[in-house]
Amino acid sequence: MRFRELVLENFGPYRGRQAIDLSPENAGEHRPIILLGGMNGGGKTTLMDAIRLAFYGQRAQCSTRGNLSYQKFLEQCINRDVKGTEETKIELAFDHIKDSKPVVFRIRRRWTKKPKNGKDSLEIITDTWLDETITKTWDERVEYILPLGISNLFLFDGEQVKELAELESPPPQVVEAIQSLLGLELAERLSADLDILASRKRKELATQKELRDLEELENRIVQLRTQKQQFIEDEDDLGVKIRAAERQYDRADQKFLTEGGAIASQRSKINRNIIKLKEELEQERINLRDRAANILPISLIFPLLNGAREIGEKELENSSVNVTKEAILERDKRLLTYLKKLSLNPDKLGQIKAFLERENQVFIKTSQNQKYLDADRETLNVLELLLRDRLPEQIKCAGKDCERVRELEEKILSLERQLQTAASPETYTKLENDRNIAKKSLIQLKAELTAKSRQISEIEEKIDNIKKDLEIYSHETLDRKNKEHIIQSIAKVKQTLKLFREKLTLKKLNKLEVEVTQYFRHLLHKSDLVHTVTIDTESFKLSLYDPQGQEVPKHRLSAGEKQLLAIAFLWGLAKISGRNLPIAIDTPLGRLDSSHRANLVERYFPYASSQVILLSTDTEIGTTEYDRLQAQDAIARSYHLKYNPQLGQTAIEDGYFWQE
Repeated sequence: MRFRELVLENFGPYRGRQAIDLSPENAGEHRPIILLGGMNGGGKTTLMDAIRLAFYGQRAQCSTRGNLSYQKFLEQCINRDVKGTEETKIELAFDHIKDSKPVVFRIRRRWTKKPKNGKDSLEIITDTWLDETITKTWDERVEYILPLGISNLFLFDGEQVKELAELESPPPQVVEAIQSLLGLELAERLSADLDILASRKRKELATQKELRDLEELENRIVQLRTQKQQFIEDEDDLGVKIRAAERQYDRADQKFLTEGGAIASQRSKINRNIIKLKEELEQERINLRDRAANILPISLIFPLLNGAREIGEKELENSSVNVTKEAILERDKRLLTYLKKLSLNPDKLGQIKAFLERENQVFIKTSQNQKYLDADRETLNVLELLLRDRLPEQIKCAGKDCERVRELEEKILSLERQLQTAASPETYTKLENDRNIAKKSLIQLKAELTAKSRQISEIEEKIDNIKKDLEIYSHETLDRKNKEHIIQSIAKVKQTLKLFREKLTLKKLNKLEVEVTQYFRHLLHKSDLVHTVTIDTESFKLSLYDPQGQEVPKHRLSAGEKQLLAIAFLWGLAKISGRNLPIAIDTPLGRLDSSHRANLVERYFPYASSQVILLSTDTEIGTTEYDRLQAQDAIARSYHLKYNPQLGQTAIEDGYFWQE
C-alpha cells in the first residue's frame, strides 16, 4: 500500500479545502520521505488523527477523543469558523491491490455540525467509481489492508516512542499488535471455538437437570467474560487518561518551575540565607573599619614615606661625613705646615694646597646641606619595619577583606534577584494547588488502574475455576455417555494448541529478536554496548546482553538510547509483519542527542519503509538534519504547516520552514 493524497476540508485548524500530495516520487525517482514541518500546536497531530479517522471511523484511536462519544468527537473536529450546514470532509487516497490488480482507493468521510445518526457519511471510491459493496463492508475490508490492531506500529508519534522506551514491558496496545502480527490471536480464537464445541457436546449429553446446571455455569462464564471485557476497556481508557494526566502534571510542574513557584517555595530559606550573608558582610565591613582605624590609611602616602626614609638615610650619612670632614681639614693644616718646613718650591706648595681645597669641596658642600628630618637610626629602623612588613601585610589583608565584601554583595544580589522572580504568594498558592491537583489526579488514576487490573485477574481466576468445574462435571456426570471421547479429545486438542502457541510464539519471537538486535545495533553509535536483544514470551519484555553474555540493565541506557531501542522494536515488528505499509511518525526525534539524532536521520528514516511521512518541528529536523536527508536523495516533497495564531487557522504551503 502507498498513500497518494490527503485532503482536509474544514477539519480542525484547516479551514477550507487543503490537499497534500503524499506520493513518494520526485522527477520520476523514488524518494521515500514526505516531510511536513509545523510548530507545536500547528496541526501536525491533527493530520495523524485524520489518517486514523479516515481508515477506522468510530474505531479510530485519535489523540483528542478521550471519552467523547463519536458524535461529540466529530463535532469537536469541525473548524470553529464553519457556518450553518457547511460540511467537514476527510479524503485519503492510496494504492492497493484488488482482485490481483492495482487500484486507487479513495476513502471519503464527511459530516456537519449535527451529523446524521451521530455518524459521518462514508464513501469508498475505487479508481473513479463509488463501490457500494466495499463501502458497506469497509470495517471488515480495512482489516485486510491495515488492521487496526497493528496500525500503531505504522502510525505512531514521539510520545508513543517515549512511553515504550520508559516502560519495562510494552503497553497493552503494543502487546495486542504483537500477538496479531505473530498470529497468536488465531490460536486464542481456535481455543474459544473448541470451548463452544465442548459446550454443545455437553448439552447433547446432559439430562435436563445437568443441562440446567451446565447452562448456569456457562452463562456465568459469559457474564464474567463480558465483565472482563468491560474491565479491559476501562483499563485501556484509564491508560489513556493516565497518559493525559501525566502530560497535565508535567505541564503544571513545568509552569510551577518557570513562573517562580519553586523559588517561592524556598522564599523563607532564601531570606534566611540573605540575613546570614548580610551579617557576614557587616562583620567584614567592621574588620575593614578596624583596619582603617589602625595603620592602613598610611598606605595612601606610601611613596612619601619611602622618600622620607631615603632622605633620613641620606641625612644620617651626611652627619657621618661632617665628623670625618673636621678630622681631614685638621690633618690638611698639619700637612701644609710640615711641607713649609721642608722649604718646598712655593709653586709646588700652591699646587698641593689647591688640590687639597678641591678635594675638600665635597665635605664642604655636604656640611652645607640643610637637614629636614634630623631622624635618628632608631626612628629610621621603625620606619623601615613599617614600610617593609607591617604596611604591606595590612594592605594584603584589606584586599582580601574587600574581595570578600564584593563576593558577599554579589551573593546577596543574586539571592535578591531570585526573590524578584519568585511568584507572589497568591500565584504560588495557585501554582502549587494546580500541581497538587494534577498529581493527585494522576495518583488516583494509577490506583484505579491497579484496582482494575486486580479485578481482571480475579475474574480470570473465577473463569478458570468454573472451567475446571465444567471439566469435572463432564468427567464425573457425563462419563456414561457415548460421546465422552469428543470432550476428552477437545481437552487434548486444547493442550496441543497451547503447546503449538508456545512454539509458534518462540519461533516468531526468535525472528523478531534477530531483527530488533540488528536494527538497534544499526541505530546505536556505540556498537559494542549491546550484542543481543531477547524478548520474553509472556510479557514481551526486552532484555539486553553485552558481547560477554552479561545482561545490560535497561536503566544504564540513556534516554536517547532507550528511544532508539523502542524505535528498533517498532521497526522490527513492522519488518516481520511482511506488510509493505507506509509509516507516519509525529515528532520523531524527541530527546535524542546529536549523535543519536544523526543515526536516526541517516539510518532509519530513509529505510524504515518505501514511504515515510515525517511530521516535525524546526528544532527536530533542522537545517543539519534536512541537509543530511537531501544528501541521501531521501526527500520526495516537503510542506510547511503555517499556523496563524490570530485566526487559529493552519495553511499547508509547499516547502519546508526556510524554503518559503
